Amino acid sequence: MAAPSGCSALLAGSALFAAVLALFYATSGVAGPAVCLVAVAGLLLPLWGFWLRRRDGGTERRVCVLVLGDIGRSPRMQYHALSLSKHGYQVTFVGFLDSKPHQDVLNEEKIQIVPIAEVKGVRAGPKILTYVSKVFLQSLQLLFVLLTMELQSQILMQNPPGLPGIAVAWFVCVLRGSRLVIDWHNYGFTIMALSLGPAHPVVRLAKWYEHFFGPLATNSLCVTNAMKDDLQKNWGVRATTLYDRPPSIFRETPLKLQHELFTRLVDVYPQFQDPGSEEEDVEVERTVFSVRDPADGTVTLRTNRPALLISSTSWTEDEDFSILLKALEDYEVFVKGGASLPSLICVITGKGPQKEHYKKIIDSLRLEHVKICTPWLEAEDYPVLLGSADLGVCLHKSSSGLDLPMKVVDMFGCCLPVCAISFHCLHELVKHEENGLIFKDSAELSQQLKCLLSEFPSSDGKLGTFRKNLRTSRGQRWDDNWDQNVLPLISSR
Repeated sequence: MAAPSGCSALLAGSALFAAVLALFYATSGVAGPAVCLVAVAGLLLPLWGFWLRRRDGGTERRVCVLVLGDIGRSPRMQYHALSLSKHGYQVTFVGFLDSKPHQDVLNEEKIQIVPIAEVKGVRAGPKILTYVSKVFLQSLQLLFVLLTMELQSQILMQNPPGLPGIAVAWFVCVLRGSRLVIDWHNYGFTIMALSLGPAHPVVRLAKWYEHFFGPLATNSLCVTNAMKDDLQKNWGVRATTLYDRPPSIFRETPLKLQHELFTRLVDVYPQFQDPGSEEEDVEVERTVFSVRDPADGTVTLRTNRPALLISSTSWTEDEDFSILLKALEDYEVFVKGGASLPSLICVITGKGPQKEHYKKIIDSLRLEHVKICTPWLEAEDYPVLLGSADLGVCLHKSSSGLDLPMKVVDMFGCCLPVCAISFHCLHELVKHEENGLIFKDSAELSQQLKCLLSEFPSSDGKLGTFRKNLRTSRGQRWDDNWDQNVLPLISSR
């Protein structure tokens, strides 16, 4: 607890400096008001600095979790907040509140959400003016929020997005004597390069920015060993690898909960409706996948049900969903050609900038044996749907080649086998022919769908083997992983 004495020394020294400065101006014949202004400023600034660094008994147990994005679509940062609260930390969770966070976050008394608005910037004039004004206004807003909240022992922030968050958070930590921890999910400049190109001035500036401010953090976390090595070699950053791990909410879904979810989705998405027939008992509650017996409430899966294929996305440039759509068209050809394959219900969840573009493409497809829907699910429903699915598809292709898709982590938590598009370091997560398959293009994906679903709904085929492997090789859950790798960094003095 050396901070209070340090602040007292700062206050005394600044007061002495102000007095000397005022005496100098007075003996130099400078007007009295100017002398007073200098003296007042010299006294008020250190007083403000003392207030900013004023600690109390709870300071070391307060942590700010910061994300310059939608809190509801930042699961890893939500898990950080929950883990901190479980260990007795008071968490101030700062970010955009565009979608509902997980109910556990909302219910936790030790987590206070402080919403900030996404700044748009000046709309008139050249694009560079819009971008600069957005960064400037976002910086002012973030500065105000971080400087007016109770003193936090640490700021744990996500990167990307890191512009202007890293610089602002670092500056606040310097002013307030806090520690900055950056959780590297990827590199922001590589994401920008997908749309602007690597040679664009904004991309080059963003790269310099991350290289300059990133090493200033007290501690760093990252999502893969490949990123850990790159940060050390090319950035001079020593990071701790914290693999994404599924929390306990991601698990295989019991039949009763599956049916309840399907029944709710029927009201919005006709793809889940029972096609029905006159011979069927109208009192029996049915969906396209499941049946509930009205006598005892028992739920069973229909033997003639379609396979449930699921993919989740932020609908950004690093995921090319035309690959999946082309593979589904090929699958349709397989079925029409006489292949013994089930019909497919393909659910693509998520929000993002390219969603409307792909929805128009989906609406233009004329498929009889494949149905596609693109819902946005509540945080509580998403793991239930994953735990009900038969196969997952991942089209995340890392902009840096150094991060891993969290959606696959969640799918594996539900023992859901995956087909994932290939990129560097994916092998740290997906083991080809063990817990899933890796593909390079739509033709290879369509052949994998044909192979994996050829014996559906039997569990004797390759798809069933992958699921059994996932059940037996289930690794650490999030809590144990966090306690082992992050808690020592947070609790160190």
